[in-house]
Amino acid sequence: MVLGKVKSFTVSYDCLNDSNVPVFSSGDCVSGRVIIEVTGEIRVKSLKIHAKGFAKVRWTESRNAGSNTAYTQNYTEEVEYLNHKDILIGHERDDDNSEEGLTTIHSGRHEYAFSFELPQTPLATSFEGKHGSVRYWVKAELHRPWLLPMKTKKEFTVFEHIDINTPLLLSPQAGTKEKTLCCWFCTSGPISLSAKIERKGYTPGESIQIFAEIENCSSRMVVPKAAIYQTQTFYAKGKMKEVKQLVANLRGESLSSGKTETWSGKMLKIPPVSPSILDCSIIRVEYSLMVYVDIPGAINLSLNLPLVIGTIPLHPFGSRTSSVSSQCSMSWLGMGLPERPEAPPSYAEIVTEEQRPVSLDVPAAREELDGPLFAYIHEFRFQPPPLYSEIDPNPDHASRTEERRLDACPSR
Repeated sequence: MVLGKVKSFTVSYDCLNDSNVPVFSSGDCVSGRVIIEVTGEIRVKSLKIHAKGFAKVRWTESRNAGSNTAYTQNYTEEVEYLNHKDILIGHERDDDNSEEGLTTIHSGRHEYAFSFELPQTPLATSFEGKHGSVRYWVKAELHRPWLLPMKTKKEFTVFEHIDINTPLLLSPQAGTKEKTLCCWFCTSGPISLSAKIERKGYTPGESIQIFAEIENCSSRMVVPKAAIYQTQTFYAKGKMKEVKQLVANLRGESLSSGKTETWSGKMLKIPPVSPSILDCSIIRVEYSLMVYVDIPGAINLSLNLPLVIGTIPLHPFGSRTSSVSSQCSMSWLGMGLPERPEAPPSYAEIVTEEQRPVSLDVPAAREELDGPLFAYIHEFRFQPPPLYSEIDPNPDHASRTEERRLDACPSR
């Protein structure tokens, strides 16, 4: 009998999104198929899958041990997040070449389903960095008598969701700095920088509104700029390796001596980037917004405002609160307090009768991911806003609170 041949041997996933990209989160069920195309007939001892997930770190450093002696020090570390095995055909033992217990696969295309559940504990988000990575994959092995095993592997993406709709990530970030330039015994006037953003948490594709005031009292021409940086930090054997990369930037107008520039919400868009990784013990991915003044012939005057890049975008009702709080805290840039907050729209104005039953069927445990690898689509829940009253039930208390708020805001 002439034995057949394996024409193709692949792994395919049952994707949870419309973009056909295998993206999962902790607790999700990962399912798929091992697909075998055969010409003729083949006899198989076993078909196995092995699902694994690791965070790995590796870098090298050169050391001098003497005048003519040098050696290389390796730093490696590894954290396991997933380790699952399953047998789709046959039995566990593959070390013999006996003809017993073989399975015949006939000519054609054959699919063998598999499924497993990701751990409920937090997982590290998939990531590829300069000195380390976080990867998840399923490897399939086809064992046949008297032949070497056939192997195929396919990766899938894991996102550990970060919801930016939390008080910490919705809080404004601000700072002020000043610098005086000196040249020998001559001292010029100061350069001052004040900057603020509405919140700490953003998602890829959003634009950061930058509010800033730059005053140049020096004798030099300066240029205000802003940039988003990604900082990758790797840990191994008690050592640390850090890599800083530019993500996006913008440039303001040049300022001559005695001039002032104000940014009233200058926009800087966040490109598709990896979410922040904050819970992995050997890899951290953090972001920051640097607003700075480029000073020729001197060290730049800069402000670093921390950012967290999340996966669950801002709730539509959260943006109203963020906007009002921004106006209040920006009074030092000449922006007054709002006279009276606008009443939020009613629930009936936003959600129609047809949408209400549909929204209740959507599971709250998972936020959908769609599009390319780092493009996010958030499924907003049609939840009613909090109750709103035009009449203040505590007018005396509110007036005292407003007086204290006005006293706390510095005036220019």
